[in-house]
Amino acid sequence: MEFYGLLGEKLSHSLSPEIHSEILKAIDKSGAYKLFEVEKDNLNNFTKAIKLLKVKGCNVTIPYKKDIIKYVDVLSEEAKKIGAINTIYLKENKLYGYNTDYFGFGYMLQVSDIEVNNKIIVILGNGGASRAVLHYLLDNGANKIYIVSRNPNSEEFKYNNVKVISYEDLKELKGDILINSTPVGMYPNTENSPVSKKVIDNFNSLVDLIYNPMETKFLSLGRELNKKTVGGLYMLVGQAVKAQEIWQETSISEEILRNVYNIVKENFI
Repeated sequence: MEFYGLLGEKLSHSLSPEIHSEILKAIDKSGAYKLFEVEKDNLNNFTKAIKLLKVKGCNVTIPYKKDIIKYVDVLSEEAKKIGAINTIYLKENKLYGYNTDYFGFGYMLQVSDIEVNNKIIVILGNGGASRAVLHYLLDNGANKIYIVSRNPNSEEFKYNNVKVISYEDLKELKGDILINSTPVGMYPNTENSPVSKKVIDNFNSLVDLIYNPMETKFLSLGRELNKKTVGGLYMLVGQAVKAQEIWQETSISEEILRNVYNIVKENFI
């Protein structure tokens, strides 16, 4: 039996063990998936323990997606661009770092039939989650990307078609897709939305990276306005499927992705 796990600070409410259990079952592999709550000062020791205990794969969640980079041996191309990793693969005693959030976000858009090529897209928030989203959009032909921040600093993103703006500037902006990468609206503060209904009305599609609750206030406001809305559970399942593809060195069908999503969704509700 192979061993896998999730590295983080506080993990008691994680859906990852259930998701990976369902994926392993679907691809007919045996494996155990554990939660590793580790203090920041012990990250180096943790990566040594992965090698010592032969933990085949490990996911990484907040707040360690950037901090853990210096302890892996090889970074994938998307991880280099994003500057954060959420997946580690132990192979031949080397640790390989990947960012499967990038692919999970892509899966979420694909299954929801949201096209980003040549679109005007706004990302709410400029934290770690927004970076994977930004680079996926850049790689897939977005026309113009606005990053909305409470403390706008355009020096961080040096791309011709990317602009950092304030929430005040956002009020005057119209576009195609509005993406929430902030934690606003996440359980237990479910009555909050990062932006008003008036702002939401300026966009055709709404995407929220939050998966708990499955429909945030942000998305419910969009639904009331007949906008296309997508919640974050597909991204969570999608990034896990991509991690298993890396660990198993195989491809996993979209049918399995959808089936795992439906099982997790049913249990989650």
